[in-house]
Amino acid sequence: MKEGIHPKVYPVLFVDGEHEWTGISTQKPNQTRVVEGVEYGVIPVEISAYSHPFYTGQKKLVDTAGRVEKFMRRYGNQLANQGKK
Repeated sequence: MKEGIHPKVYPVLFVDGEHEWTGISTQKPNQTRVVEGVEYGVIPVEISAYSHPFYTGQKKLVDTAGRVEKFMRRYGNQLANQGKK
């Protein structure tokens, strides 16, 4: 790696409710916490893989069959009339 062209990174502790994980970030937070002898800056996050509905299985599926039926109701007559010309 070239010296002087990359931003400085800091060890951080990401906190999403009761879930915490360590990583690195270019953001240097003001609040710190010591975990296993290492001082981490604390970055609170509003949503992560621990709380997002897609990853937690709470996502509601959209009825795709209803979309096709709605399309056929709207444009089905036009498609049928094109074949008669």
